Amino acid sequence: MTSALLIGLTGGIGSGKSTVAGMLAERGAAVIDADAISRATTAPGGAALPAIAQVFGPTLIGADGALDRAAMRQLVFRDASARQRLEAIIHPLVGQETDRQAQQALAAGHPILVFDVPLLVESGARWRGKVDRVWVVDCDPATQIERVMARNQLPREQVEQILAAQSPRAQRLAAADTVLFNGADTTLDTLRQQVQRAAATFGL
Repeated sequence: MTSALLIGLTGGIGSGKSTVAGMLAERGAAVIDADAISRATTAPGGAALPAIAQVFGPTLIGADGALDRAAMRQLVFRDASARQRLEAIIHPLVGQETDRQAQQALAAGHPILVFDVPLLVESGARWRGKVDRVWVVDCDPATQIERVMARNQLPREQVEQILAAQSPRAQRLAAADTVLFNGADTTLDTLRQQVQRAAATFGL
């Protein structure tokens, strides 16, 4: 269908996936950020808000007109079915916008498209079938926890809950065609060198 290379980029929270996406963009790849698209659907005026209010009630919409993320996070951790109902609303919207941006990037002649998808592995065949290669940004769970606690100002217990809701590290690594390690001792220069080596394989 297309001669462009389609890369699915993923990694657990706090792994440094967004940093790698930025490095690939610097090298000329078109980066399509599924997480940013998802957040936009629940921002003020977002396309997902009417359905969220209908399914979960208007109390899940904050005074600013956006999804009350803290309240939804608590609900999802208490009720696994709530996550499924939320994803049933958001995922089709994300898929539509992702496809739109991909077509736009292809029309612009980008040779490589990078789909930045936090839950690529968790989505199973839905995303794996759309990309040619899966790149995983990897680090140990202890480093993930420390980074997210510092970045998001969240308590350890809450970060551990977030990690528990994502695929285990071994499952992500098993799905990877390319692994970029970004541990506690990995410098930006070292990470950039890994990205350069992996990208050079595809002429980027």
